[in-house]
Amino acid sequence: MKAKESNIATLDEILDNKYGQRGAEKREQWEQEFESFQLGVLLENARHKLGMTQEELAEKCGTNKSYISRIENNASDIRLSTLMKIIQTGLGGQLKLTLQL
Repeated sequence: MKAKESNIATLDEILDNKYGQRGAEKREQWEQEFESFQLGVLLENARHKLGMTQEELAEKCGTNKSYISRIENNASDIRLSTLMKIIQTGLGGQLKLTLQL
């Protein structure tokens, strides 16, 4: 059954209606904020998987607990160098990026 036949809207359709098509300023702002949210969730999940507290992670990578908390809760912008340090030094992982055009 297609989405239209069942009156179920896709996420893109909902976002198009609320924020405009991709490329529209409001839509791009939403997309960027969502990416930041996802990053925070990824970091928090990785930290939990390793059984670390925010304080332990902060200590390992030379920052403070409140900064880790702000990143995980999407309340802080993060520099790429800081992100790399958190992932590599703090979590023992590696960062892989993709670019979509």
